Amino acid sequence: MTNQFKLALIGIVVALTASTALAQSSGADNYKSKCAMCHAADGSGNTPAGKAMKAVPFSSPDLVKASDADLIAATKNGKGKMPAYSGKLTDPQIKDLIAYIRTLQK
Repeated sequence: MTNQFKLALIGIVVALTASTALAQSSGADNYKSKCAMCHAADGSGNTPAGKAMKAVPFSSPDLVKASDADLIAATKNGKGKMPAYSGKLTDPQIKDLIAYIRTLQK
């Protein structure tokens, strides 16, 4: 392996790591500004608004088993008392948001 190839490979790894961190940051920021008021910081739904709207905890088996596509659709179109975020968040922002929600399920 040449040094130039090694440097290029390192650059690719750094770029991928940075983009993953940025996506998680974007997802976390959007979660805090759009979702946490009902779903709580930890995804438990344990807030006054979450209790009033009967927000389902992200740790519930139904939401853990739900596909990303199902969660994306619910976020875009709304579900129950949850408003639709289509037009308020871009598709990449919604995808990042779902990735962040998955971290709350662990």
